[in-house]
This record gives sequence, C-alpha cells and structure tokens, in this order.
Amino acid sequence: MTAAKEGAARAIRGMITKGVGGLYSVVPAPGEPESGELLCSARGKFRLDGITPLPGDDVTVEPDTEEGVSSDDPRFVITAIEKRKNVLIRPPLSNLTYMFAVIPSCRPRPDLLTADKLLAILESAGIEPVVVVSKADLDRPSAEELEGIYVKAGYRTFVLSAVTGEGCAELTGFLEEVASEAEKTNETVRAAFAGVSGAGKSTLLSKLFPTLSLRTGSVSRKTERGRHTTRCTELYSVPAGNKSICLADTPGFSMLDFTRFNFLAEDDLPSCFREFGGCLGKCRYTGCTHVREEGCAVIEKTERGEIAKRRHDNYVAIRDEIRKKPAWKREKEEKERAARKK
Repeated sequence: MTAAKEGAARAIRGMITKGVGGLYSVVPAPGEPESGELLCSARGKFRLDGITPLPGDDVTVEPDTEEGVSSDDPRFVITAIEKRKNVLIRPPLSNLTYMFAVIPSCRPRPDLLTADKLLAILESAGIEPVVVVSKADLDRPSAEELEGIYVKAGYRTFVLSAVTGEGCAELTGFLEEVASEAEKTNETVRAAFAGVSGAGKSTLLSKLFPTLSLRTGSVSRKTERGRHTTRCTELYSVPAGNKSICLADTPGFSMLDFTRFNFLAEDDLPSCFREFGGCLGKCRYTGCTHVREEGCAVIEKTERGEIAKRRHDNYVAIRDEIRKKPAWKREKEEKERAARKK
C-alpha cells in the first residue's frame, strides 16, 4: 500500500473548494492525514435527495474503493455533507459569512435592480452583505452616488479602483479585522465577491491578492457587457494580515430571475430591505405592502429622503416579479430550497 493510501485509510473531514462536471476538489481540515486538494466524486444518495454538493460545504470523504482506481492516483468519494448554515442558488455557495456585492460605477452601467436583488437574497439567507463600488476612477460622480445610496441603506460600503488602488487598503484592513474576530471563535471566514459580468471582481481580487493570478477580461464598448472570464465558483485561501480567510471569485451574471428561482418569499421581502426595519409594524394598515398605501411608514420615510427612492422603486419591482409566480409553484420550490439547506 502506498503512503497516500495509508493516509486515506479512514474518513477525512474537509471543505469543498470547487465542483466541475461532477468532480469536487476538497481541502482536508487541519489535523487530517491528507494534505492538498483531494479529487472526489459524490455518493448517488445526494442526487436522490435533491442535494448538490457546493463550494463551501463541510464534508466527509472516504477512499473510493471502486475497481479500476489506480493506487498511484487515489480518488475519494464524498459520503456526508454537514448541515449548512446557508445556501445560495446563484452564485452556488454554502456556509458564507460575508458576500461582497460588486457594483461598477460604469462600464457596464450600474444595474441597481440586480444589485438590490442580490442584497435581498443575502439578507434572506443570513449572509452579511458588503457593498463594493468598483471602477471609481472611471466615473467619480456615479461612484459617489452609489456610495450614498448604500451607506444610507445601512451597508458597509467601499469605493475602490483596481487601477489607482483607491480604497484597497481600507478593504484589506476590513478583511484583517474579520479574520481576527473569527479566530476568537475558531471559525473560518468564508466570503465571496459577486456581481454582474464586467463589474471587475477578478481584477479587484487580483489587486488585493496578487498571488491568485485570476483571469480578467474587458467590457465590450458596444454592448457594455462583461465577458465571462470566471467560469466556475472556486474558494481560495488568501492571507488577511497574519491570518487567512477563504474567498471565492464567482462567475458574473446578467440577471437574477425571481420568476424562475424561488430566492425568497413575498412576505419576507420587506425585512430584506434593512432600511425598512424601523418602519415595519408602524404603518396605518395591517398587512401594508409598502407599495402605495396611505399612512405607510416606509413610503413616508422615502418621501423624507431617509430611504433612497431607487431602493424603494426596486423593492416594488422585486415584489411584482415574485408575485408573477403562481403560489403552488412557489410552495413547491420552497420545499426544494429547504432540502438544499440540509
């Protein structure tokens, strides 16, 4: 028996960092006999239960005893997935602590409806959103406007430029604080950068962590759409001061379709806009939808300028999109979503 096989003689705990074509890369937990990434398949029972292994999953793997596996190239199989703290459909990740929502100041034009959909999804999942306004050097007025909207909404917001380095030290310092706090509870910080294609996620990550050497691309001048340089979601261990965190670069997207995916329930949507928090339960009418009712505390706060009008407009648009899906279909997909959290 080879040394590799001897080290794989028992179940190994680890975390999935990437999944492509039914094969998963798993990094063993500290103290396990194996080191380096293990290439794993997944037990068929997960498919039968409607569960797809995801980057960020804490798993147990065992040696694959299937005939034909070379002893010089041992393979493993995922036999158990620990209960998830949270799970996202898009980007496909689990057990995140933070998500950095990247919004470009320009090229492509900032799509605040998609950004607010992402933030609502994160709020619903219990993941702390952090807003990153990218490409600040290309359009200063737009960057400042975006910063104002999301600071007013109550989000930690960073204005960055990967070209000039503006804001990078502040974001690095934030990551170091997060890593230091997590060490006190012996936790591993898992975070990701997400946003529309062309927002500059990979470029920012490469600026913050040069050793990653991620692929980056440009934005089409004609369509103002980014090219998909990141093909799959992958978690990387990156330094944060004298600590480390797990950080993911995710494929860009052009939309988050609430009629196709059951990201969250209509009744939960108001609580996913954190600036509505002090208003909920204070409207004149019970069951206020916060759309156009008289005496609505949310609308009154918006009219006073305490809630950005664009945020309220996007709340209404997201609510309308959710309501397009029949109730029976929402209920069915809610059951499927619950199964994914197991």
